[in-house]
Amino acid sequence: MTSTSVRGGLAALLALAVALPAGQALAHPGPPVPYATVTPAPAPEAGLVPGVRPAPHRDWPQDTPDQTLPPHVYTPSAEEDAIEPPPAPPGADALVEYVPPGEALYPAEPGGAPGPLAAAACTARTGPYQRQVERWLKRKADGKQSPADCRAIRAFQTRQGIRPNAGFAGPVTWGRMRAISARKNPNAAKKCPTRAYRLACVDLPRQLMWVSKGKKIVYGPVPIRSGRAGNRTRTGWHKVYWRHKNHWSSLYNSPMPYSQFFSGGQAFHGIYGNVYSPPGSRGCVNLRVSDAKRLWGVLKGGDRVYVWGRKPGT
Repeated sequence: MTSTSVRGGLAALLALAVALPAGQALAHPGPPVPYATVTPAPAPEAGLVPGVRPAPHRDWPQDTPDQTLPPHVYTPSAEEDAIEPPPAPPGADALVEYVPPGEALYPAEPGGAPGPLAAAACTARTGPYQRQVERWLKRKADGKQSPADCRAIRAFQTRQGIRPNAGFAGPVTWGRMRAISARKNPNAAKKCPTRAYRLACVDLPRQLMWVSKGKKIVYGPVPIRSGRAGNRTRTGWHKVYWRHKNHWSSLYNSPMPYSQFFSGGQAFHGIYGNVYSPPGSRGCVNLRVSDAKRLWGVLKGGDRVYVWGRKPGT
């Protein structure tokens, strides 16, 4: 369902990333953010106090037991629905590129503490999306980094606020380029059907989603993170069958703000982390919390969802 932040050589460079057990990424230090300080009344026989992080010692039932079965569906109380999930913490949505070790600089602040992620020297390394980035920048797409390539990539990263702006053609840089290209007409390739009703279109190859009504785009496109290898987001036609603003996955002990379930245990929902971080979710369509909140106001129960393609690397 929810996502896992990858630690290791690359993720060690991210000032914002932390490792959490079993399936959820937060982009700030510390435990998952409680949904509210006010405890809403539990739903009858729900077993899980909605909107409140369960105490670790409680034997909570699993409300999302696997990738096929749906969660426990009930009608949230007005008191629960009045509680808004907290926004993402500062920096959670920062465009922090995954770069090779040694190429991200954290200058020391007074007292020796690491400072903000700063600019690094222009890298000579070839990134995993080198050819795609070169093509987007209308450069010779030979898949090999050159000083001129690095300067062009770095200029783009600087304009977009991607850090470190070292000219490395990584997933965040390429993801940002995909999102920019899709702004005017995300359905230019006509991969998503045109319908008179609201339709959520989920483009797995480009890791984007939007909502259309007829030929009009009424939401997005916005970046997403779909299911990783082994937990791919299911393709085809679906329907939003349950919406739960303050959902908490007891399977992964993780918040799923603004959840809109469309296929078994798979849902649109916000994450308190970075949607560009690999390797992907456990099957859900992850969004930035701000995007998930806006999507909550656009989609309704019963709206249709169409998912196609395959996430790169899966």
